[in-house]
Amino acid sequence: MRILIAPNAFKNSLAADEAATAILQGLQQSRLNFTGECFPVGDGGDGTGDLLIKKLGATCIEAPTHDPLGRPHNASFGLAGDTAIIEMASASGIRLLKREELNPLYALSTGTGDLMRAALDHGARHIILGMGGSATVDGGVGILMALGIRFSETPIGLSKTPTDTSAAPTGIDTSDLDPRLASTRITVLCDVNNPLLGPGGAATVFGPQKGATPEAVQQLEVRLRHFAELIHKTTGKEIAHLPKGGTAGGAAAGLYGLLDAELVNGIDFFLQLTGFDKALEGAALVITGEGSIDEQTLQGKAPYGVAVRAKKKGIPVIGLAGRLPQNNPKLAEYFDALFPINHALLHPALALKQTAANLTATARAIGNLLASKQSFPWEE
Repeated sequence: MRILIAPNAFKNSLAADEAATAILQGLQQSRLNFTGECFPVGDGGDGTGDLLIKKLGATCIEAPTHDPLGRPHNASFGLAGDTAIIEMASASGIRLLKREELNPLYALSTGTGDLMRAALDHGARHIILGMGGSATVDGGVGILMALGIRFSETPIGLSKTPTDTSAAPTGIDTSDLDPRLASTRITVLCDVNNPLLGPGGAATVFGPQKGATPEAVQQLEVRLRHFAELIHKTTGKEIAHLPKGGTAGGAAAGLYGLLDAELVNGIDFFLQLTGFDKALEGAALVITGEGSIDEQTLQGKAPYGVAVRAKKKGIPVIGLAGRLPQNNPKLAEYFDALFPINHALLHPALALKQTAANLTATARAIGNLLASKQSFPWEE
């Protein structure tokens, strides 16, 4: 039996490759006679860039950047030929700030723009951006400023006071935009479908995760709405309700509006680029997973993308997660079995620390179950 192990990262706990290793170890500890291949995946979320760098054999290049609060910071990107792979979280990530520093009213994505400029300096003509894990809700203004776009007044982020709702661009000057961008393709890997504005938008949904108070969320919404209006006036592009535009605090929308960036489903792009379909050949079973498998998973998250491709080839899929819904018939269309890994019903904070051990224990049980030769739905 050949098993393909293709989990996403387990957020705030394990990287995707660590999760794959934990699952493989559990299967190896079981009585199952099998061969296993680890194929960790990413959908544009934090860690996707690192996976692509490894899978494509890219060279890591370090460059001086700025963190979300404008402090000097060194980050790296990958370069494979003329393709640069940039992880937004490495320069503009929430992981770079202390909890008490989180405040998207002040944070800017400038560091990611620094990395893009450095990539251009190294000959990149295709830039792949993994945008998960950002600390910003600036619509990509910081990135755009780092690449030469000028705004006539205070940009989104770094407002003078937290109550300053007027701190949004009032004019756009692209005359100093890096000319190399005209011949550079920019691909933004999106792991969400949220628009820029509204109840499902960047400020409302992602602002609180990045430290925004309810009042700050309202201020951010005002700024982003004004920014969208300004881009429409300047370029004719409508970004307010653009699908995927809310990715990375609206940075996807900003880059689409002013840099003609292509917004793609992150997992589909990742699986295509890394040859996942070829890895599926000869597999009898696929095991995937991430921190939570639920309704949002079906909107294009990594386990869903893995399951869709496996099911097209008639390969059964098992999903592992720290959290599962009590009942969701739609999930059963893609996953032959779903297993929660938190068997001891630990408090979430403690469960996160036990993710690797819980994955290994669950995979060991699955391996023993498969070894028992009991009848499974996919054998009927």
